[in-house]
Amino acid sequence: MNDLCADIGYKSINHYGEQLCGDHVEIIEQDDNSTVIVLADGLGSGVKASILSTLTSKIISTIMAAGLPLEECVSTIAATLPVCSVRGVAYSTFTIMHIINNETAEIIQYDNPQTIVLRDNKNYDYPKTEMNIDGKKIYKSVIRLKEGDIFIAMSDGCPHAGIGMAYNFGWKHEDIVDFMETMSVTGLTAKNLSTLLVDECDKLYGQKPGDDATACIVKIRKREPMNILFGPPSNRDDCDRMMSLFFSKEGKHIICGGTTSSIAAKYLRKPLQATLNFEKSDVPPIAKLEGVDLVTEGVITMNKVIEYAKDYLGKNELYEHWNYKRDGASLICQLLFEEATDINFYVGRAINPAHQNPDLPINFSIKMNLVEELSKSLREMGKRIKVSYF
Repeated sequence: MNDLCADIGYKSINHYGEQLCGDHVEIIEQDDNSTVIVLADGLGSGVKASILSTLTSKIISTIMAAGLPLEECVSTIAATLPVCSVRGVAYSTFTIMHIINNETAEIIQYDNPQTIVLRDNKNYDYPKTEMNIDGKKIYKSVIRLKEGDIFIAMSDGCPHAGIGMAYNFGWKHEDIVDFMETMSVTGLTAKNLSTLLVDECDKLYGQKPGDDATACIVKIRKREPMNILFGPPSNRDDCDRMMSLFFSKEGKHIICGGTTSSIAAKYLRKPLQATLNFEKSDVPPIAKLEGVDLVTEGVITMNKVIEYAKDYLGKNELYEHWNYKRDGASLICQLLFEEATDINFYVGRAINPAHQNPDLPINFSIKMNLVEELSKSLREMGKRIKVSYF
């Protein structure tokens, strides 16, 4: 087994004037190393398209994840989807990306724009086999994975961007390839790359999209462990055990909380140096401790991280707020959202006397909820999470 993993991110914009998106992305994990990703584009836009694409992606991902053959997937879709009384057709186009054991990618495409594959930040012309299933022309490709490979699947709202406005015939395939080749060099996550691509489409539409546009990106990368310590243990005698477990783990180390960082400084026999660099007025400054990659304040900083995490999983409108900043919350986001793949939480259950002030909106249960909320958001990002309580 290799040490590769798939970083998956997607973003959609709705047809102008529509509340629902006619595209749908479904991700199903078969196990730790195999994943089925389906991007479906329903016919038209609005409610009908949303139902068609959701049905299609749910059916395909469930059947594929169960290990049934492609032919069965397509014939099930053909038999299940209702027929449009106006157009006489009723399908949803789709792209399937099946990551198998983090070693091979199976790409199956039906009527969606051709999936772009970047290898070494350059367009990779991968082999395609044409198949005919129930009268539908389907392309299948099998690609051996390599670290740094980027798969870019789109709905037709992306190449149609700018028709009759910025471009006569829309945003050409080769122009999208050039754009993504340039962006891939930045080392951004799959989520941020998909955001950049869809935001560019939105600009070409003049912020009034003439079609639903979705980009789903899969980036193949090495696993990166990360460790985060939050709060002192409930029993003071457990301090050394907690610290030795935390520092013995490979990967970068983040400490959140004043008391916690003081305990770590005592354990490491190193001075804790406070910085008075207020990058943001609502986030306390960070500190420095030799042997630790990042030291921040606790609850207030963690609250900000959760705010960014929820936005990152949704519209991802705040990514410029934390991507380049150097405050504690932004630095945690850069490490957890962009670098880490496997995150170990070491959470102390001690009750902080400073949090018992009735005038403060912080209490013990809120602190535990912060850890649960952040863990949940990180799992949704595709991270492997382990939480240990002390």
